[in-house]
Amino acid sequence: MQPIRLIRSVLTVGGWTLMSRGAGFLRDVMMAAYLGAGPVADAFNVAFSLPNMFRRFFAEGAFNMAFVPMFAKKLESGEDAKGFARDAFNGLAGILIVFSVIGTFAMPWLVWAMASGFAGDARFDMAVTFGQICFSYILFISLVALLSGVLNAFGHFTEAGFVPVLMNIIFIVAMLIAARTGWDMGLTLAWTVPITGIAQLVFTWVAAHRIGFRFHPGWPKITPELKRLAAIAAPAVLAGGVVQINLLVGRQVASYTEGAVSWLVYADRLYQLPLGVVGIAIGTVLLPDLSRRLRAGDAAGGRASFNRGAEFALLLTIPAAVALVVMALPLTTVLYQRGAFDAHDAQMTALALAIYGAGLPAFVLHKVFQPLYYARENTRAPFNYAVVSMVVNVAIAVGLMPFIGFAAAALATTLAGWVMVWQLWRGAQPMGPEAHFDDRMRQRLPRIVAASAVMGAVLWSGDTLLAEAMTLHGWRYAALAAVIVAGMASYGAAGLALGAFRKSDLAALRRQR
Repeated sequence: MQPIRLIRSVLTVGGWTLMSRGAGFLRDVMMAAYLGAGPVADAFNVAFSLPNMFRRFFAEGAFNMAFVPMFAKKLESGEDAKGFARDAFNGLAGILIVFSVIGTFAMPWLVWAMASGFAGDARFDMAVTFGQICFSYILFISLVALLSGVLNAFGHFTEAGFVPVLMNIIFIVAMLIAARTGWDMGLTLAWTVPITGIAQLVFTWVAAHRIGFRFHPGWPKITPELKRLAAIAAPAVLAGGVVQINLLVGRQVASYTEGAVSWLVYADRLYQLPLGVVGIAIGTVLLPDLSRRLRAGDAAGGRASFNRGAEFALLLTIPAAVALVVMALPLTTVLYQRGAFDAHDAQMTALALAIYGAGLPAFVLHKVFQPLYYARENTRAPFNYAVVSMVVNVAIAVGLMPFIGFAAAALATTLAGWVMVWQLWRGAQPMGPEAHFDDRMRQRLPRIVAASAVMGAVLWSGDTLLAEAMTLHGWRYAALAAVIVAGMASYGAAGLALGAFRKSDLAALRRQR
């Protein structure tokens, strides 16, 4: 097999993720305009978060973190990778069919566990109805994640990267049809969820078939390899459960303020844009690459992959974090404030966005450090670290809720994220040189921070221009774009001057294409 070309693959995944996040952002802008931050929006956001929450147990969060390294190593050693993938597919499908049925019937209890603040008002019944329609999505998207893991292990990142783009396109089309025909927007969104799951599964099924992997439904077989997979995945599932407890705590805190669930979701969409483009792309490519290098005994190559992945991630993420903090209110005002989404909604969303922005580098570093553990089939340490982070999250969210309201949920997420990074970094130190920052990384990191600070000052000074343009109809988009371009240009100039990156890096990047 040909080796994975790290940066080129990251750019491929990042490019498709950018398209997906852009389409997802357009989807959320349309939702904000049609539904605002009212009860229907709150109910749908809770209902849609349920299958997405559980998919992190069965899909990319837990199962795939165990499946991808084992599958990649079988490919590298010439073992029966196809048989292993087929058995894993059928085993996962069997578990998820049962789980989907149970979850659909248990929906009232799941909604209460997610948002007990909804009890006693119309949001609760709507969330239960929407959730029962949506929940089967977990079956389809989890199988999509497994098929995407197979495609990624072969270096086919384009096919897997298009999957979330497809989902958001279907959502956008569905809302346009509903607005034109007068369909109930909440029910339209709920029914669109399983439809997108089926479309994504068909697409990845066909893509896997084209590279020679034919998955046919069959009765699950408990093989020794699947038992080993389950043993490795179990701590990752538990770790995923801890992460979802953090999400539950945040939703519970927000559910007691009408509109707060939607404020957090809209803020989450904006900070997820750089997180998805950079962090998820790095993690997606780094895990199979490190797994194969460790199998081949290539410690030097593993260290180079880890360091260049971390450097590339921080080069893009630190300035993005500064921009989200400095430009939070202009971003939410220009991008969201229209229709049913008013100025108060924009201000509350901006508060959550600024807090999330401060944690963005931490969330990206999770994706950089975790492959060091999962490539070694070590899922226990991340679980232990996640438990500590959960305690921090719960203490901050619940303890500060009486004082700062729903913002406590965002602050708890950010601080717990940094606690998780510190633990991952400390735990990776005994792994050997491939888990350590090299000289180039140590030299460039403070320069990246300095260049980002310069950019932050430029963005801050541009607020005056933006505030004046906001009062002029039709000019606020151009003004926001001008300030963003000025910030990017200042970061590029400062980065070159300070040595955060060099022109030779661009030449090396072009050679990878």
